[in-house]
Amino acid sequence: MAMGYSEKVRDHFANPRNVGKLENADGIGEVGNAVCGDIMKIYLKIDGDIITDVRFNTFGCGAAIATSSMATEMIKGKPISEALQLTNHAVVEALDGLPPAKLHCSVLAEEAVKAAVADYYRKKGLPIPEACVASCGGDCGHCCG
Repeated sequence: MAMGYSEKVRDHFANPRNVGKLENADGIGEVGNAVCGDIMKIYLKIDGDIITDVRFNTFGCGAAIATSSMATEMIKGKPISEALQLTNHAVVEALDGLPPAKLHCSVLAEEAVKAAVADYYRKKGLPIPEACVASCGGDCGHCCG
């Protein structure tokens, strides 16, 4: 992993932040891409409205690991409302870009975060936020199912 990847992508791949399973997670989101085989699982710990901890496990390429790592950094310590505003474009920008063939990894990171938030709301018996449904069009089976 070198050519075509920014220094930030290489750093988050080599030294991913927030890796691992979060026991007793308040929300868990798992998404995958059948074409490339990447699978992301994000775990959230939420206190009140704040994401106090976030972890991830990703099976996939270096870009998938880097986008997972960056996405967790971007939402940790933030209110749920801010996490729901996370976009794949913001993740790519924070990483100083991705090669076009790897942009789908940033989409998976966004969807995994929103699926974890949706799982939190579902466990609480609350309506799923529209931002979660809008991310997948309501038919992903992760946040709406």
